[in-house]
Amino acid sequence: MSSPPFGLRWRASTIFIIATVAVGIFTDLFLYGLIVPVLPFLLRDRISVPQDQVQSYSSALLASYAGASVLFSLPAGWIADRTSSRRLPFLSGLAALLAATLMLSLGKSIAVLVMARVLQGMSGAVVWTVGLAMIMDTVGVGNLGKVMGTIFSFVSVGELAAPVLGGVLYDKTGFAGVFGLSAGILGVDFIMRLLVVEKKVAARYEDPKQNAPESDTTGDAEDTSPTEEDALLPKTEKDYYTIPPNQNSIVRNLPVLYCLTSPRLLTALLLAFMHAFILGTFDATVPTEAESLFHFSSLRSGLLFIALDVPYLIFGPLAGWTVDKYGPKPAAVFGFGYLVPTLILLRLPHAGSGSGQIILYCALLSLCGVGMGVIGSPSIVEASNVVQKFDKANGGFFGTNGPYAQLYGLNSLVFSAGLAVGPVLSGTLRDSIGYGNMNLVVAILSGVTAILSFVFIGGKPKMLRSKNR
Repeated sequence: MSSPPFGLRWRASTIFIIATVAVGIFTDLFLYGLIVPVLPFLLRDRISVPQDQVQSYSSALLASYAGASVLFSLPAGWIADRTSSRRLPFLSGLAALLAATLMLSLGKSIAVLVMARVLQGMSGAVVWTVGLAMIMDTVGVGNLGKVMGTIFSFVSVGELAAPVLGGVLYDKTGFAGVFGLSAGILGVDFIMRLLVVEKKVAARYEDPKQNAPESDTTGDAEDTSPTEEDALLPKTEKDYYTIPPNQNSIVRNLPVLYCLTSPRLLTALLLAFMHAFILGTFDATVPTEAESLFHFSSLRSGLLFIALDVPYLIFGPLAGWTVDKYGPKPAAVFGFGYLVPTLILLRLPHAGSGSGQIILYCALLSLCGVGMGVIGSPSIVEASNVVQKFDKANGGFFGTNGPYAQLYGLNSLVFSAGLAVGPVLSGTLRDSIGYGNMNLVVAILSGVTAILSFVFIGGKPKMLRSKNR
């Protein structure tokens, strides 16, 4: 047996693996968000886009990122579940991200900017799909709630602080400062991805018992606790999740598709879509609305996102703890239900009344930030719970690595679709029916999501089960 690489123990530790994935996701969303407040001014000042077309071009560039993620998420998951190591595809995603950052910093045409956003989307597909599969390999579904709650809390800083920093840097230094910060974060991400060693790789050099993932115990322990759906199973839980033989070639090659027969999984994916949809709506419309109402520069538009940052950072970990302790249903129902009135109230601020209207807008964005923090983690935990049940009931059907990279590829596809549809639809609605009515439409969609979460997430509630008996 060859000698182990230096620092194997800490490089393969649970903490370092989680930190590496967290930094990778942070980098992806940070670089995505860094450009958000800059886009309207970049399009107008560098590419000379007419002012009345800035909103549509900004939305299209935001959607280009998400569209590429949609296309590449499932292929990334399929490849990751069929490779001996997840580290190589995880590392390779940085090449696309580096190229995208260079193109954004130097591009002087719409075509170059679109290609840069497409490359960012490809990288995002890899980091979300492969990174979350590495987390699942490391900690198992039993600890997934608290781990993902912590990661999403950390990632939310990048997700929502990036527009603030982007606006500040562009206003003070131009794109040179924005690119410099991007390069520094990319460097840290590259070093961590280069150093990380998966548990199963480390086991080749040391006693496998010392390197067994935590999921060997916690995952099984978590699965023994009853859920609301248990009473509805026809015979046993295994019977409910058993996949019939003689599946077609598409399901055999991409077996996670069969799991979509579960309404719980479909609803979990809807939560991911709506989470991203609402994020995309804020990204696309807050800077342009701030410029329209208050004549804000890129600096002041970026600073508005602080109102979303702080509540998101506080309530993200609390929601993750709640999901771990009480299941995904309470957080999903409360979070999306809470967003209905807060989104509707965003119609209140108006132009021409001084600083009071700016304070009101910031306060309302802060209220929205609370809801965004709550809805971050229920989707991924519910989806992982459901797919784990399918995996345990169908030994070997999903292959050696299981279906988790495929699942997270599917989750990334749906999340990216939300990021694609959100900016385009919200930008179109804002231009056609106004900002207030646009938020009313988003609020209605959030309310429908809360109702579906109550019915399906974690299984049907007791009151609905009793009516069907």
